[in-house]
This record gives sequence, C-alpha cells and structure tokens, in this order.
Amino acid sequence: MVKTKNNKKKVLFLITKGNFGGAQRYVYDLATHLPQDQFEVAVAYGEGNLLKEKLEEANIRTIKIEDLIREVKFLDEFRVCKNLIEIIRKEKPNIINLNSSKIGAIGAVASIYVKLTSKNYNLKTIFTSHGWGFYEKHRPMFMRVFFYLSHWITVLLCDQTIAVSQKTKDDLAWLPFMRNKITVVHNGIEKFDLLPKKESDKIVLFSIAELHKNKGLDTALKSIALLPKGIQEKITYSIAGSGEEKENLENLAKELGISKMINFLGFVDNAKQLLSGADIFLFPSRTENLPYAILEAGLAGLPIISTSVGGIPEIIKDMESGILVHKNNPKEIAEALLYVLDNKNKREKMGLKIKKVVTSNFSLKKMLRETMEVYD
Repeated sequence: MVKTKNNKKKVLFLITKGNFGGAQRYVYDLATHLPQDQFEVAVAYGEGNLLKEKLEEANIRTIKIEDLIREVKFLDEFRVCKNLIEIIRKEKPNIINLNSSKIGAIGAVASIYVKLTSKNYNLKTIFTSHGWGFYEKHRPMFMRVFFYLSHWITVLLCDQTIAVSQKTKDDLAWLPFMRNKITVVHNGIEKFDLLPKKESDKIVLFSIAELHKNKGLDTALKSIALLPKGIQEKITYSIAGSGEEKENLENLAKELGISKMINFLGFVDNAKQLLSGADIFLFPSRTENLPYAILEAGLAGLPIISTSVGGIPEIIKDMESGILVHKNNPKEIAEALLYVLDNKNKREKMGLKIKKVVTSNFSLKKMLRETMEVYD
C-alpha cells in the first residue's frame, strides 16, 4: 500500500451529518485513537458543525463537503459526488472509511471513479454500516426498496464493509455476493468519569436519546402511566436529548397525567456523566444497531430495561445482564419496571453483570484492533 512521505497510511473518514450521534461518535473515536505513528487522519462531513468542533479540539483536520445533507435529493447528489471526487483526488488517501447510508452510496461511486481514472493509485474503500435505511418505516415503500438496492450496491462497490453488530450483517448478508464482503466489528467504548452521585429520595429512571420516533420514548411514557400511583410517587424519569419530537412528548406526558414526574433535560454534552445519578436505565427504541448509550449505561453498572431490537441482544442477556422487552409494548416495560423496583438485589446483580460484559467484550481497544485488521 502506498503511504505518505512520513510512512503513515492516510485515512479519510466520510460522514453525511456533522452532528454528534452514534455514527459521528464512531468516527470521532477512530479518528482520535488510531495510532498516530501509523495513520494520518482527516474527516470530511456534510451538514452540521458539532463533530467538526470536537475533532478540531482534538487536532484532527476536517473538510466540509458542500451540498451534502441527509435527505435524498437526486439532482443534488451528482454535485455532491463531483465534490467528493475532487476531495479524494486532492487528499489521495490510502483508505476511505464511509459512514452512514447516503455518503456510503455516493462515496462508493466516487471512489470507483477515482480508481478507474487514476494510474498507480492504490485506494481501499471501507463502508461502515451503522444501520440500514430500509428500516425507517416512516418512509414510503418505494424509498425503502430503493435503500435496499442502494445498500446492496454500496457493499458490492466497496472493498469491505464493517457491520457494527451481527444483526446488521445478517440483514443484508442473504443477498447475492454479500456474506464474505461484511465483517462484524462491535462498537466499543473506554472508561469514563462519572459525576459524583447525588442522593435522591426518588428512584431515578434515565434515558439518553435523540427525541425522534425511532427512539420509542412515547412508549416509555405510556409505560410509566401504567404503573400504580403508589409506585409513580416513588420514581422520576429524566431524558437527556433533543429533537423534533420534544413538543409531542411533552404534550403526551401532560395527557397521561405524569408531566410532573418527567424531566426533559434537552441536549447535554457528555450526558453519560449523568449516569451516576440514575438507578435504572430505560432504552425503549423501535430500531437500533449497537447503541453507545447501552454500552455507557452498562459500563456505569446500571440495570437496563431495553427493547430487543438490532444488536442489543448481542450485549444484554435477558434476565441476566438486563431485561429485554418487545418494542411498542408499554405493558411489558411497566412489568419490567415493577420487577426491578421490587427486586433491589436482582437489579444490583444485573448492573454488575452488564458492567463486566461491556468491559470484557465492548472495549474501544478491541474495536480499534479489529478495525485496523479490516484496514490491512
């Protein structure tokens, strides 16, 4: 593989949005932790600036991809592809790591074009799947079929694809020519500091989530409304996150008569530090892959009640290291809450078990090692 003048491999990360969700966290962790004596790193991004700010604080070079937004606008994508081709030719990376569905498709096409039109240029293209667009059920059926075809072509065009969970791989591996093109590398995290725990006369339920429909927070609110009044008086539920569903969720809490129990904290930078103030972590998502929030709650030693979606069962073993419930089922969440509230010893054992699982199997060090193996 051709290297830079200082004998380092040059890696260019591409991502659609410059906010700071799970995919951006993945890019940030890799960009800031790849060994500096082996890799030279840059990150190119579309709409949003929070990722850029965090990366520049860590002395990682960033590049703005003009006209790149999350929503699909077919005519605009040709302009984005042209911009990408210019960036790749200028940067001359050894490895391109594509992140998110849209930049995955456009970036794969741009990479192939550069390879075909350049002489003596060895470029390896890696696509990391943080989730598949065909699971977004709010989209019309023709768009979901389009995403299926788009993902399949993206994986075919790339040299290798990383799936962040076995479930993510299995969802596409049944298609022709797929199985040997996809490698599972679970997300990983490193130990972090927690804020000092404040004593509370209530049991604190806690969620870290963007406020949109996929996160299922409406289901969580409905489950709390099902609890006996005597139990409701003993608990409070705090949600760290922002998003377009905030007003709807606040109105739902009022309709259910539980608004006094619910604390919408808004966006909290480094919200994982607040986990020290929680007693139970609630994760009611409708669709997921391998969420960092679950790993963070596990590393903090919290008992977790979560929906059994995506790669979450690869982290949590039901009734051993947490409780898994069906999505869109307030009754199951309410029953799980009653169980852990009534069984303090059991929830403490679950917290200890999930902390051990995350520490052993989902470390950032392990994710880095396995990712570099794919790069090589």
